[in-house]
Amino acid sequence: MVSLKNKIVSADEAVAIIHDGDMVAVSGFVGIGTPDELILALARRFEAGGAPKDLGLMFAAAPGDGRERGLNRLALPGLVRRVVGGHWSLVPKLGAMALEGQIEAYNLPLGVVSHLYREIAGRTAGHVTKVGLRTFVDPRLGGGKLNARTTEDLVALVELNGEPWLHYRPFPVNVALVRGTTADPHGNVTMEREALTLDNLAAAMAARNSGGFVIAQVERIAEAGSLNPREVQIPGVLVDCVVLSEPENHRQTYGTAYNHAYTGRQRVPLDRIAPMALDARKVIARRCAFELPPGGVVNLGIGMPEGVAAVAAEEQVLKYLTLTAEPGVIGGLPQGGLDFGAALNPAAVLHQNQQFDFYDGGGLDLACLGLAQVDAEGNVNVSRFGKRLAGAGGFINISQNAKALVFAGTFTADGLDVAIRDGEVRILREGRSRKFVPAVEQITFSGAYAAERGQPVLYVTERCVFRRTAAGMELVEVAPGIDIARDILGQMAFAPIVSDPRPMDARLFRDVAMGLEPMLLGLSLAERIAYDPARNTLFVNFEGFRVRGIEDVELVRREFERTCREIGRKVHLIVNYDGFEVDPRVSDAYFSTIAYLEGRYYETASRYTTSAFLRLKLGASLQMRDLAPHVFETRAEAQARSTAATRRDAASPKEPLDV
Repeated sequence: MVSLKNKIVSADEAVAIIHDGDMVAVSGFVGIGTPDELILALARRFEAGGAPKDLGLMFAAAPGDGRERGLNRLALPGLVRRVVGGHWSLVPKLGAMALEGQIEAYNLPLGVVSHLYREIAGRTAGHVTKVGLRTFVDPRLGGGKLNARTTEDLVALVELNGEPWLHYRPFPVNVALVRGTTADPHGNVTMEREALTLDNLAAAMAARNSGGFVIAQVERIAEAGSLNPREVQIPGVLVDCVVLSEPENHRQTYGTAYNHAYTGRQRVPLDRIAPMALDARKVIARRCAFELPPGGVVNLGIGMPEGVAAVAAEEQVLKYLTLTAEPGVIGGLPQGGLDFGAALNPAAVLHQNQQFDFYDGGGLDLACLGLAQVDAEGNVNVSRFGKRLAGAGGFINISQNAKALVFAGTFTADGLDVAIRDGEVRILREGRSRKFVPAVEQITFSGAYAAERGQPVLYVTERCVFRRTAAGMELVEVAPGIDIARDILGQMAFAPIVSDPRPMDARLFRDVAMGLEPMLLGLSLAERIAYDPARNTLFVNFEGFRVRGIEDVELVRREFERTCREIGRKVHLIVNYDGFEVDPRVSDAYFSTIAYLEGRYYETASRYTTSAFLRLKLGASLQMRDLAPHVFETRAEAQARSTAATRRDAASPKEPLDV
């Protein structure tokens, strides 16, 4: 028996408390928080003596790397009898057992599994939600069962106040395998070096209140009474055993041994992220980025949508958004690959079930998710394809409840070769697998249900964009270089609505930054210019404006010429240059344009910026072109000069501008 005063034991001693038939809840999101030391010990015990057998496994996200680590180690015949999981993609060995009918297997939405821990802990009647309606989790479409061997119903359709809901039935958790950073001999656990807190607390409570056991894996031991109570994430009253892990079995993520920025204890600069290469993936990410809501809260899914964060960083619009990830991250820059779930510079890290409270209640302004199959109804499948089981993960929670939704993916797959040349998309080799199919294999998202609820939904590919309308799937945008009949209609298995699709924005296909910021903020160049007739003064707000290509230089020239010609006389100019940037490659062209405009349209020109560096840079560039080199520090100083000039004008009126 474990001592009440000292709960620290070896991994082998800890897993000895697991009995045949126990339901074991396992923490982890990919490799984040995955207790590999405990998983290894459990596999070792079974291989040595054939016990424990017929276990149940419960997990929200797949704790594994898609190869050997995590729960893949427990895919041993006889060890596991039943699995209830949210995301299966990274535990393919268990997935194969499920699809082959070797075990009972369920795929429930990740957020539902996360909430079930809390319901089991509270010994409630279960989780009641609309999440999963009209998808494969709905009992009318399979109830989340993955094979014929799985017969017990965990999901029921119920009616409350005249509306349909899904009831997810709770069940006892006998053992919880959780993970933290530091523990004391009494079992108090902190998580200061973990990238996520996940459902560790709720799972521990679920096991404890089911009369079961909690085993915590940590990377270091502290003296009793030395832990800050505000940092304890799992109190010792819930923990039966503490296991000190070997370092190789306690990485922060499967991709990173440890990064301080994932914990929020250090911030790293995000402006040094290398831009993505201009390819199909970037085109898709760019088009998705057009939908980003300034000031909004956004979720980006794994895979193709990860590129949206990179585009937002390149376009310097991250400051206008709050990106989130379903395991609990709020803010910062979500990561991808084997670091998925973590974020650089997060503002907050919630428990996973709390994040899904927020998501399920409609807290997301936009979600950008991947697509693998789409059909004529706008249904999307990302969860199951023949002999491949990916699982729904958080997809159902997120897609059903976001205020607006964008699905992202290439038009075909498996061998697709696309080139972006001369501002056009060229299909060099078509993919062997069609994504736009007559009917999806499994409904992970219901297009009809979204249309009934008025949810805006776009489907973005490298060659076109569809919108789910009340009438069905409509082709609304086509990329330059794409033939609709050959490259779109000829590569899909249903006929969409085609009325008058417009060209996709030309900026998507140029290998220069798009200038996304003014577009998202709704602040065109024309909106940055204001004329005061009483003072004959043109006020220009160039704050945050960026001149990145020759087209931007031409835009400045055209807009200022148009405005000044409409005024009909020379004006006094006052320009706010705070946060202004000009690409060195077009600097000469820009300042030559400024010199041209000043000579033709301005009586005086006053410029100001609070940046001393920018004042020197602008001053030098102006002086080279025989323009007044002084750039003021404040608007008041610039306006004082303009006011004095206006008074001189009043005493000596000028002739109208000759245009």
